[in-house]
Amino acid sequence: MLKLWCKSGILSGLLFFSCGINNTAFAIADSLDIKIGQMIMIGINDRKQVADSDILLAELKDNKLGGIVLFEKNINPADPANSLRQMIAGFQSKVSIPLFITIDEEGGKVHRLKEKYGFVAMPSAAYLGQLNNVDSTTYYNRRLAAELKDLGINFNYAPSVDMAMNPENTVIVKRERSFSWRPEIVSKHAVACIKAHHQHEVKTILKHFPGHGSSTADSHLGIVDVSETWDFQELFPYYTILKSGACDAIMTAHIINKRWDNSLLPATLSKKVIDGMLRGLLGYNGVVFSDDMQMNAISKEYGLDNALALAINAGVDVLMFANNVSGNDKPISAVAVHDKIKKLVKSGKIPESRINESYIRIMELKQKRFS
Repeated sequence: MLKLWCKSGILSGLLFFSCGINNTAFAIADSLDIKIGQMIMIGINDRKQVADSDILLAELKDNKLGGIVLFEKNINPADPANSLRQMIAGFQSKVSIPLFITIDEEGGKVHRLKEKYGFVAMPSAAYLGQLNNVDSTTYYNRRLAAELKDLGINFNYAPSVDMAMNPENTVIVKRERSFSWRPEIVSKHAVACIKAHHQHEVKTILKHFPGHGSSTADSHLGIVDVSETWDFQELFPYYTILKSGACDAIMTAHIINKRWDNSLLPATLSKKVIDGMLRGLLGYNGVVFSDDMQMNAISKEYGLDNALALAINAGVDVLMFANNVSGNDKPISAVAVHDKIKKLVKSGKIPESRINESYIRIMELKQKRFS
């Protein structure tokens, strides 16, 4: 069992560290409930502020989640920076383990903190890759990371290291989210992006493993099969960046490939992809995030219980539920996800050892500091 103690705790045989808001040390018991909570990342619907009676604050206090994902809809146009900063600080004040406060800030068309709210401009990866000037990539990302840190956002879902393999790709290439079709350019600018974020103590994520740039469809909408389009070179940026030591975390893609897994499970749910390719072939032992579990490629094809069991058993450590749902779909609470995972553990469908592995990885990432 992993035990975390405050500075006055006994050190012998225990993992010891200080981690908290305003350098406050904390001590927690390593219960199954806490471990499961750290694996859950939740979108907060359209909240722009949080009242004292908000159920989300109770979920935070009860350790039902380990992170929050923010979107443009969470920005109050009347007072963008201050209201966002205050809301984030309020979230952090309720927890014993600091939260991952996350956002998609790739730049270009994936840019939540827009200039119209008074935030800094951030060009697309495609623009920076075409410019191919590392100093420019560093400049823009350093400026962005400084803004994220000021707001209290400590984790950016960037950079995308998908390669622009298919010019007709709608989810990556046409949205200008890829630095290049050339792996060396993707790797070079991704590392510059990561290092710029690290200068302001903001963590980053590589996405979407094992590569979404060759796809012919969008996994937000349904099943995406890259069996005939994916190329092995799409792994090269991951290999190069992992070798550099810059990687904080990796996000999976909801894409299938019969050559990776002949059962045709999406990468997010496939042990052959996560445990075999990512952890085995590439030697990665850090935190694996799922892409949004409410995207149609998962939510319309697999029941929630089945998807959770498959993802966790495959090696996913953090499960994202962004709550960007529409139509008959309803947002899901952290408590609901937590309850389902705990029942799966208690029934033996998920071994508790997998929860322990994820918890240790997550806590190590939350402790990670940059010189």
